[in-house]
Amino acid sequence: MKCMKCGVEAVFQRLYSGEALCRNHYLRSVEQRVYTAIKSRRMLTPTDTTAVALSGGKDSTALLHILHGLEKRFPKAKLAAVTVDEGIKGYRREALAIARENCARLGVEHAVVSFKEFYGLSLDAVVRRVRKLKSGLTPCAYCGVLRRKALNHAAKRLNASKLATAHNLDDFVQTLLLNIFHGDIYRLTRTEPVTTESGGRFVVRIKPLYEVPEAETALYAYLQGIKFQSTPCPYAGTALRSDLRVIVNGMESKHPGIKYTILRTFEKVIPAIKEETKCVELRTCGNCGDPSIGNLCKPCEMLQQINVI
Repeated sequence: MKCMKCGVEAVFQRLYSGEALCRNHYLRSVEQRVYTAIKSRRMLTPTDTTAVALSGGKDSTALLHILHGLEKRFPKAKLAAVTVDEGIKGYRREALAIARENCARLGVEHAVVSFKEFYGLSLDAVVRRVRKLKSGLTPCAYCGVLRRKALNHAAKRLNASKLATAHNLDDFVQTLLLNIFHGDIYRLTRTEPVTTESGGRFVVRIKPLYEVPEAETALYAYLQGIKFQSTPCPYAGTALRSDLRVIVNGMESKHPGIKYTILRTFEKVIPAIKEETKCVELRTCGNCGDPSIGNLCKPCEMLQQINVI
């Protein structure tokens, strides 16, 4: 199989588009897809300070390298990275080392915020309390909410104007479907490539990888020789997201391109859903002062459930 761009031996074929690409043209195609997403959605300006949510995994590490290449074109832009140490024994230490190594290699400022420092207990400790209290929520439910809050505050400390998360196409589609399964219409309206809300009390979040399938970010990192953590989180198997991943990937293998179809469908209907939910007014969390729908924001509500606050 030959590259359709130059005739050199191809390393990858996109079943949903029919493209066959060599190493160089494949790498360029992924980078171009990210650049196009940034430009079309106006995710970045030439003077932004961007904090990358760097877990040490394939997606966030690949995103860091892609944005580093982009940053070189804009002298006034600044790139930094934030890693959340949730406190997962036997797992997070390796990721932290890999994150530090990549930042040092690129000369990127790197900040680490830990659950223990920020909330007073690690995720492992949270999980022990959750299981004891039998709250019905999975470790991933707590981790996701608490991580978002910690990332926002860490990005603020870096004076970041944008917080880039490495949600790829698969993540994006799974999140859309998860919100449907949970009946969370309000959160569905916030599942967008650029999230701005709350009068500046949250750092603007951008998702430059949202048009890139997970398998393609993995191949990008491998072909670039980027070091990343490949070990999955020990809690990941407990989440509903894991079941959805299997279902959607199964559909994609039989019907190439269906992930993009799901994405485009939601892009068309979300404006209408926003119209129906625009009456929701944000309050101020009575505990931490962050924006909230109720008297407490979701992180504080969860911490209250397990008797942390």
